[in-house]
Amino acid sequence: MTTQLFVHEEVASAVRDGHPVVALESTILAHGLPHPRNLDVARRLEQVVRDGGAVPATIAVLDGRPVIGLAAPELERVCEPGAGLDKLSLRDLGPAVGLGRSGATTVAGTSALAAAAGIGVFATGGLGGVHLGAAQTWDVSADLGVLAKVPTVVVCSGVKSVLDIAATLEVLETSSVPVLGYRTDEFPAFYLRSSGHPVGWRVDDAKKAAAVITAHRAYSDSGVLLANPIPEESEMDRELHDRLLAGGLAKLHEDGVQGRDVTPVLLEHFHTASAGASIDANEALVLDNAKLAAEVAAALAVRS
Repeated sequence: MTTQLFVHEEVASAVRDGHPVVALESTILAHGLPHPRNLDVARRLEQVVRDGGAVPATIAVLDGRPVIGLAAPELERVCEPGAGLDKLSLRDLGPAVGLGRSGATTVAGTSALAAAAGIGVFATGGLGGVHLGAAQTWDVSADLGVLAKVPTVVVCSGVKSVLDIAATLEVLETSSVPVLGYRTDEFPAFYLRSSGHPVGWRVDDAKKAAAVITAHRAYSDSGVLLANPIPEESEMDRELHDRLLAGGLAKLHEDGVQGRDVTPVLLEHFHTASAGASIDANEALVLDNAKLAAEVAAALAVRS
């Protein structure tokens, strides 16, 4: 797969010279946010990373070629309404490349491509996890399996509350993936600052996070999850959240939605039923995660 990567020169140069680089996914742009807001967020994410002293590398597959670090026209293409981009997890990269397709990469797909390009830090919104009822359906996100074997630091705001958070944390533990709470002792639940579940370890600044990540890499090839709660001022009202969640779960059941379609349908319900409040929260948390990821990437570069 590495021979088929196209790495933007700015990104390739930064990786080669040991400068900080932060990978960014494209699924949130192509499938998670409406146009033109998605393009505005894409540009702001890259600027936040630059402001933090790192080089942004937004990742997607275009016409069968994995691109690491989208140029401006490519970023616009990914954000264009009706672009028809597939949603690409790790299992989908081979078919998409082999068949010359175009797609936006998920956490799993982005993590794998970032690692192949030598990028060790990745900022996203939320991680996939174990779905409710997985004991019967076996519906577990590939994100967890990829984190178990790819040494990427994933900076995110935990997982969405529609998932089985306790089971998700158990799978991460079984996979030897350290879960670090950034300035928190509790695992965040995306729109909410706390899920009520504790994290194993806490770090209060980027330097301490970098120290933990560096030490972990000496003993394991698994990734590290840095859980950064949504900014306090952007947290969704819990009563509104619970009402939206109940309505979303009912919709999933009524419509028989399963598998990879669950998250898009649920997000759309949140966006529509909250009159855009969930989009505001999503934007705030992913921008904050990009900022933190840049700080961590810079701290890791100093240690290397």
